[in-house]
Amino acid sequence: MKGADVLLGAAGLAAFLALGEAVPRLGLVKEAYFPPTSRIADALGQEVTEGAFWTALGDTLTGWALGLAIAVGAGVVVGVLVSVVPYLREATASTIEFLRPIPSVALIPLAVLLYGTELRSVLLLVVYASFWQVLVQVLYGVRDVDPVAEETARSYGLGAWARIRHVLWPTALPYVMTGVRLAAAVALILAVTAELVIGAPGLGSRIAVAQTSQAVPEMYALVVVTGLLGLLINVGARTVERRALAWHQSVRGEVTV
Repeated sequence: MKGADVLLGAAGLAAFLALGEAVPRLGLVKEAYFPPTSRIADALGQEVTEGAFWTALGDTLTGWALGLAIAVGAGVVVGVLVSVVPYLREATASTIEFLRPIPSVALIPLAVLLYGTELRSVLLLVVYASFWQVLVQVLYGVRDVDPVAEETARSYGLGAWARIRHVLWPTALPYVMTGVRLAAAVALILAVTAELVIGAPGLGSRIAVAQTSQAVPEMYALVVVTGLLGLLINVGARTVERRALAWHQSVRGEVTV
């Protein structure tokens, strides 16, 4: 079955590339706006030979990785604290519901005002967007803890840290990993967006430069790179999730009777 899925995926990709080659060649769209796949591939080959491309890729990955790490750490810590400290969840519920829907792109003027085009501007947007993905999942995971297991742990004299480690964390971990996977994708989106709009160093900045200089094939080639980067991040996040949850029923494929 997996082999058939791979073949179908490859066939779909080949058909998509062939369509991208044929549409401009047939004059359905102007090549000046949408160049054929072959020209984009040539531009991509030229890009990867330039040192500036790899520097930009490194800048994007740096902003993505640092922002994601900060967001995951803060989301897990804040989520656990809010969930286990009495009355803290009720006290913070309205604040969370007010801040969470604010689009990260709305903070671009603030980021520029505070940090200009520095890496910290990218981190501000990435952390803000990714933090909520993790926090919400942690809150849901802690809420899913079996109260019987919690009371049993208390009756055996387990302290707060022991209960968090042996009862709360195993239950919340699947939710945490889902939050990390979602946050990884969101972090990349915001990193590229910040570079594109603010002008911070990275792939987004190179896309903006290519667009303003009418280097259309190069612009599409860089867009393809960001798409491939997103694919790799998603595959990597799913791999980490499966390994971290190898003991979990959802990964082992067990069926509860």
